[in-house]
Amino acid sequence: MPVADLNKIRNFSIIAHIDHGKSTLADRLLQETKTLSSREMKAQILDSMDLERERGITIKAHAIRLDYKASDNKIYQLNLIDTPGHVDFTYEVSRSLSACEGAILVVDAAQGIEAQTLSNLYLAMENDLEIIPIVNKIDLPAADPDRVTLEIVDLLGCDPSDVICCSAKTGEGISDVLEAIVAGVPAPVGDPNAPLRAMIFDSVFDTYRGVMPLIRILDGTLYKNDKLKFLSTQKEYDADEVGYLRLDQVPQKKLSAGEVGYFFGSIKDVADTKIGDTVTTVANPTSEAIGGFVDVKPMVFSGLYPAVAEKFSDLRDALDKLKLNDSSLTITPETSTALGFGFRVGFLGLLHMEIITERLQREYDQTIINTVPNVEYHVFDKYDENKLTVVDNPAKMPEAGDIGRVEEPYVDATIIVPDEYIGAIMKLGTERRGEYKTTEYLSPHRASLSYSFPLSEIIFDFYDKLKSCTRGYASFDYGMPFYKRSDMIKLDVLLNNDPVDALSVIIHREHSYRWGMQMCEKLRSLIPRQMYDVAIQSAIGNRVISRSTVKALRKNVTAKCYGGDISRKRKLLENQKKGKKRMKQFGTVEIPQEAFLAALQIEK
Repeated sequence: MPVADLNKIRNFSIIAHIDHGKSTLADRLLQETKTLSSREMKAQILDSMDLERERGITIKAHAIRLDYKASDNKIYQLNLIDTPGHVDFTYEVSRSLSACEGAILVVDAAQGIEAQTLSNLYLAMENDLEIIPIVNKIDLPAADPDRVTLEIVDLLGCDPSDVICCSAKTGEGISDVLEAIVAGVPAPVGDPNAPLRAMIFDSVFDTYRGVMPLIRILDGTLYKNDKLKFLSTQKEYDADEVGYLRLDQVPQKKLSAGEVGYFFGSIKDVADTKIGDTVTTVANPTSEAIGGFVDVKPMVFSGLYPAVAEKFSDLRDALDKLKLNDSSLTITPETSTALGFGFRVGFLGLLHMEIITERLQREYDQTIINTVPNVEYHVFDKYDENKLTVVDNPAKMPEAGDIGRVEEPYVDATIIVPDEYIGAIMKLGTERRGEYKTTEYLSPHRASLSYSFPLSEIIFDFYDKLKSCTRGYASFDYGMPFYKRSDMIKLDVLLNNDPVDALSVIIHREHSYRWGMQMCEKLRSLIPRQMYDVAIQSAIGNRVISRSTVKALRKNVTAKCYGGDISRKRKLLENQKKGKKRMKQFGTVEIPQEAFLAALQIEK
């Protein structure tokens, strides 16, 4: 097949809620098109990480080319661009979708439409993609394909006959899916003779050859040894190798308009290959960049410290290696009086943070302490309205007297839930400072609730609480943040009047008293008793709002007095009191690691 035959190319993606069978469907498509032999096949073949397999989610986007002989006896080139399956990676999903002309919408025949189904569908519609609706898992005993088909018809306004019922597990209906891709997904448009215009939708780091950008070519032709230029960074590289992906790289002499592939250019830093960036040639550059490119910014910030101070350099090396494959991580060294040397790390979301910390423990054998996750606040100066301080760490918070106003990130969220749990959801929404918007019914017994939530309220344990109060039936999704004014304050924790910076938090004023009280009680049970009283306080500025005391261990110095004048006992007790006072001046309190973990478990 000539590479320039655009009519025989189909670029598509698979979008679904978590655990609706996206990776299994990709496996069956590879098997049906004989892209891989049965010996090479295994479950979740495109999910290369152990964590992806265990959790059943896709963390890294993948791309693979399939050759399919359709019912018209023509061989079509199908480029499957797999997308990450979690809200934390929404920008990567949007860039992967913009590299396609069509999307397969997978809905579980037992569960129906969920929050992330809607979110990814709207992203696909924003990119003007042709949607192919599929009801998966029809082999399950609890499957109700007719009900789910009606939900999809109501959502898309399509004909019921357009919805394909299949089972990715058994292979039933997979050939219908492939025929629908050929018939329903439009062929790409592009001029192979125009100046090169290619979009990076992902990048992978190779230890020996550097960064491998994955690209979709919109216009022009990319030849081996072309000198290339990245428009956002203005950096130039030589295309040492170009090709497309099966399970491994397949080198080619050129890639033409409409095709999906990769190139190597001895690129050393993954930060140079920004997702969504435009690639063109130096000799004949394009005049317009591809729209939609933004710099990915971290949303959640947490301090990572080695449990043993001597392991600091090992932690730094491990983070550097992880950053090679993940350009969205931001790493800044920081120092804490309680925890020593560590790093302030920026993550895309709480799942992203969980994955990175788990990989540090598994792949690099690191024992780490996490500080309380924070989001990024905008703090405006009291005396100069234009002076803005971006605060991602409580230690950077200006003094209360210098703050004019604080803005915190909010997100628009969608919760889909059976109607019997609407009351529980509304109660949870009120507790988490949610602003209720609308309720829409997807079916007589399933409702979609729209809220605006402060990001700081949902990055913590919101998802666990949501699942608990709805017996696991609710699904939750949220979009990109925006900033709103909020009454946020810095709450300090003090031990014997010394602030413990690692336990400081930025919190809403109405939650501060309860959080401070719970923190003091938690620390009182965790800090071991000393030879003197240890005062635990939580304070806003100079105002202490709660206090607990770890009582001193006390030696019975009057045991040898078995009678006589009371003044003898009093003298011994006075001497003991002086000794304890002196000890308190010079003594330091060791904070156990459990105390930092306990801070993460306190209900807001």
